[in-house]
Amino acid sequence: MKKNVALMFAALFAVQVLTAQIAEGIKLLNYDKHTSAREVFKKLYEANPKDPQHIYWMGQAYLAGNGIEVTKEDIAAAKAVYQKGLQEIGSDPLLLVGMGHVEIREGGDLNAAKQKFEQAITATTETRGKNKGKPSAAILTAIGRSNADGPSTMGDPVYAIDKLKQAATIDLVNPDIYIYMGINYQKTGGENGGDAVKSYQEAISRDPKNALAMFRIGRIYMSQNNKELFEQFFENAIAADPAFPPVYYALYDYYENRDVMKAKDYLDKYVATADKDPRNELYLANYLFRAGRYDESLAKTKEIDATVGLKALPKLGVVYAYNYDKLGDSLQAQKYINEFLNTAPEAEKRAADYQLGAQIATKFPGNEAQASGYIEKALELDTVKANRIVLINAAADMFGKAKAYTEQLKWMKKQMEIKGTMGEADHYKLTAAAFAAKAYPQTLEFAKAYMVAFPDKPQPYMFFKRAAMAVSTDSAVIVEQLNYLDSVYTVVDKVKYKQDIFRNAYFKLVYYVTKFNNLKKSPDFKVKSDGSRTAVVDEFLATCQLALEVTDKMLELYPDAADENNKFATEQKAAIQKNIDYYSKSPGKQQPK
Repeated sequence: MKKNVALMFAALFAVQVLTAQIAEGIKLLNYDKHTSAREVFKKLYEANPKDPQHIYWMGQAYLAGNGIEVTKEDIAAAKAVYQKGLQEIGSDPLLLVGMGHVEIREGGDLNAAKQKFEQAITATTETRGKNKGKPSAAILTAIGRSNADGPSTMGDPVYAIDKLKQAATIDLVNPDIYIYMGINYQKTGGENGGDAVKSYQEAISRDPKNALAMFRIGRIYMSQNNKELFEQFFENAIAADPAFPPVYYALYDYYENRDVMKAKDYLDKYVATADKDPRNELYLANYLFRAGRYDESLAKTKEIDATVGLKALPKLGVVYAYNYDKLGDSLQAQKYINEFLNTAPEAEKRAADYQLGAQIATKFPGNEAQASGYIEKALELDTVKANRIVLINAAADMFGKAKAYTEQLKWMKKQMEIKGTMGEADHYKLTAAAFAAKAYPQTLEFAKAYMVAFPDKPQPYMFFKRAAMAVSTDSAVIVEQLNYLDSVYTVVDKVKYKQDIFRNAYFKLVYYVTKFNNLKKSPDFKVKSDGSRTAVVDEFLATCQLALEVTDKMLELYPDAADENNKFATEQKAAIQKNIDYYSKSPGKQQPK
């Protein structure tokens, strides 16, 4: 009897140890310590390769990848583990969910994956007792985990949320149910960020020390550029568990371009708590660059390259590019960044990497299309409105410095479309970009909007006048634009702008005088013996009349007879009137001039 009791307690203790080891492995996955997690699950799996729990979590460790990407080899390894388990122990529900997860990761038929999920649900649904009709909460949770994995285009988050809600009514303790629910809500779109936050808060209510839930709330607020709230939740995560690495990396990443000393502090804490990894050395090389220690950074990058290699650590190419760019070797910088952007796994690439590629590309004339394409890629990776505005503004400035004014204008227009509202500086930059790009019709339109928004500023009138003078070689078109400008001057402040109106009038006068003098040279310029005139003479007289109206406006602006502008207008008016009078007389009383 004593022997049986001892064996029973030994078995119970073994189960408790194994359960604790699985929990530890899951925690390591949640903490992005993928190497350590894989080691834990590998030992469990090798000790008992026919235990569904061990098989399932071994596969999950493979599907977690390295924290940056999940390779085809990772997916194949998970698939092999699950297939072997299904062959050896039959259609275990947990392994069916694992295979469904693999199919989602493979990008296969989502319905086929769901069939396996439903098969697992049916197999674990109680048929009697107090839980009759209720499936296993663990299976529902695993289904939620499968659909939470990967990008928003992967899996069926709505389906998963439904299953997780059901799991939450059965299992009243497990916080992971709400972690996966929050992730699935995030996959359905930013408009459901509030539901995601509520889910993570539910996880915290179940586990007040759940650093992962606090961290994920912080990431949502970080995506909204809400510094106060994301720092609050990140601090909560650190307080809950100072050994939670992801929060330190997120803060390092945030501060690397803002406060290099803070970034280094968080980097040190990340390295101290994360798995040992060559990437940690890469982050140090990046820090040295941010600190302005370019030669040291480049030396460190070369050292890592010699021991690990670019193939194993593609991100080395980005640090190479940053350093060579700063050290003035644009060719080497271009080589490394283009190689990275063209060959690295998509999961490795960030918006900042494409921005760097664009920045380097603009240093080589003729690469504007490539640079613009890189900016488009950067925008695909960063959907936060404030960040997109900053990125587009940087792109516009970059193209402006490269004197690629057409591209600058393109990105300025995109920036204004996203911002919606425009300040005076925005109007100025957009109108200036259009003028620099020689997009004169657009300059005129932008200048008109600028005038309406800021009528007291001189710049919109200056841009309009310059664009009006350049918009066409046809002076008639220019006169039409100057008439519009004068109408605005008159409404805004005729006295303030009278000199500008007078200058415009001078251009119009020259145009009309030149035109009627050219008409006079036409062979069809004739006044017939019966007093009728050819169409050319009528056009001549009409043009003279327009010129006369211009001189009248000049005299209105400068009524003082002693003023030089008045004298000029008076003289011109007299000459024009003389032409009108002369060619309006009957043919018998006039001689051609």
